[in-house]
Amino acid sequence: MSKKAIVLFSGGLDSATSAAIALTQGYETIALSFRYGQKHAKELEVAQKLAPKLGISQHHIIDVNLSLWGGSSLTDNNLSIPQEGVKSDVIPSTYVPGRNTVFIAIALSLAEATQAEAIYLGINAIDYSGYPDCRPEYLQVFQQLANLSSKVGVEGKAPQLIAPLVTMSKVEILKKALELNVPIDETWSCYQGGELPCGVCDSCRIRNDALLKLGIETLNN
Repeated sequence: MSKKAIVLFSGGLDSATSAAIALTQGYETIALSFRYGQKHAKELEVAQKLAPKLGISQHHIIDVNLSLWGGSSLTDNNLSIPQEGVKSDVIPSTYVPGRNTVFIAIALSLAEATQAEAIYLGINAIDYSGYPDCRPEYLQVFQQLANLSSKVGVEGKAPQLIAPLVTMSKVEILKKALELNVPIDETWSCYQGGELPCGVCDSCRIRNDALLKLGIETLNN
C-alpha cells in the first residue's frame, strides 16, 4: 500500500510547491482546501484546476466560515487589505486569527481517517510578516498535540507535520518550484478578489520581488 500525505492546498505558489515536494518524496497526496470566507476566493478555483495537473489524487474543499467574526482584512469587508508593503516587526491585518490552528486540526482528522502518514504545509516564516502560526516553534508544539490527541497518536503513529518551505526565502521557493516543474504562472497568490492580481498587496509584492530577482518578468499572478 502506498504511503499517503495530506497537503494543505490553497492554490498559491507555496502550497503548490509543498505539494510537489510531497509527490517527489513518493506520497500519494490528498489535497485539502478551505472556503473560510476569504475575499480572494479565486484561489479555490485555481486550486481545483491545479491539483490534477500536479498529480494529486483527491481534493477536498471544506467550508469553515471564519468571516463570521472577522478580525482580519482577508475576511472582514470593513477592513481594507494593506497596500503599503511589509513592515518589519508588525503583524499585518491579513493575519487570520486561528486559521492555521483550525486548518491543521481538520487535516489531522482527515489524515487519521485516511491513514495518511504526513501532513504537508506551505507555511513560511521568512518572507511573510511574522504570522504567529507560521513559525517552526508553533509547528513543533502542534506536533506534540498531534501525538497526544488521537488514536494513532497514542499508538505512536501520529501523522508528521512537515513544512518543507518554512525557512526558505521566496526566491528559494521559486527556484524549488521551477526545479519541480510547478506551473507557477497558474498559481494564485493575490489577497484581493479580482480577476487579475492587484500587484500591491503584501503577497503580490513578495512574489513579484522574487520573480524579478530571478529575472522572470512575464508572469502576472
